[in-house]
Amino acid sequence: MLEPLTAQLRAPRDLTPEQARLAAQLLASADVAETAKVDFLAALAAKGETTAEIAAFAETYRASARDPGVQEWAPQALDIVGTGGDHAGGFNVSTLVTLVLASAGVPVMKHGNAGITSKCGSADLMAAFGVDLQAPPEKARAALRELGYCFFFAPAYHPTFKHIAPARKALAARGQRTIFNILGPLINPGRPAHVMLGVYAPALVAKFAETLETLRCPAGIVAHGILGPDRGIDEWTTATDNLVAGVGRLRETAANWTAADFGMERGPFSDLVGGDVATNLALTDALLADRAPRGLTDTIVAVASMGLWVAGRTTQVADGVPLVRDLLHGGAVAKKIAATREFYRS
Repeated sequence: MLEPLTAQLRAPRDLTPEQARLAAQLLASADVAETAKVDFLAALAAKGETTAEIAAFAETYRASARDPGVQEWAPQALDIVGTGGDHAGGFNVSTLVTLVLASAGVPVMKHGNAGITSKCGSADLMAAFGVDLQAPPEKARAALRELGYCFFFAPAYHPTFKHIAPARKALAARGQRTIFNILGPLINPGRPAHVMLGVYAPALVAKFAETLETLRCPAGIVAHGILGPDRGIDEWTTATDNLVAGVGRLRETAANWTAADFGMERGPFSDLVGGDVATNLALTDALLADRAPRGLTDTIVAVASMGLWVAGRTTQVADGVPLVRDLLHGGAVAKKIAATREFYRS
């Protein structure tokens, strides 16, 4: 049944939302041939995914995800996540920001995976902090109650994706991106009301903002850091010019923010470079002891301050900076990591 849709894409004609939802279901089916999936995904990428198509795929996979039962936290909760795929080698900023925001009382539902285009993905660092990636939903709910955050390991919450993996792998071997390279940040099974989303290309800023509007996101920010011509990062950083677009309550926000907008100095991107798990654990220790490169510390402070603003805890981003610095260097985040290890051991 994918073949007629593939032919339509090659025409090229966009899919209707109904057709996109059908295609998403067929891709996740064990009964559809891998070759048909490869042909469809290649044709969709060649045409270019529309906002309506991306939103329809996201709605389908949200509906089929394992339900963690966290509805009571969702209206206050936030996810901070990136598309990956930038090959910039940056430190896991969003993972540290998760711990800062949880320490500030903002419930965080982080959705992520192990490193694919990086040496250390969010799941890799979370596991090093003691998080059980395969913990059942009841443990995630307990983590929200006791730690103020939880981690949804994508493969554990989207089991049907195993039927898509061979086609994705075949296309990746050709150097071919697919819609699945951008879907991850849109299919958090907890459905938090607030989203901070980093994208790997400038053109995706407006596209993701529009997609989140289609998905009725109450409040969010989409950002891309520009490193140079045809080079960027899926983060807001103090080393880059940063394209930003707001969603929902923040939809009037559209800007190019730099470190100076938050009273900080621009630093070199080398300050933000991470490595494997051991390297990033050592950088975490340096961050907590206020010994990390200034650019990395300032980026985490700025992004966490944005998180407080997106979640409605402050009226301006800069208002959160003193609190975030205190949480990061005053022992609160270190205690959160220690509490995480104890929680998952018990």
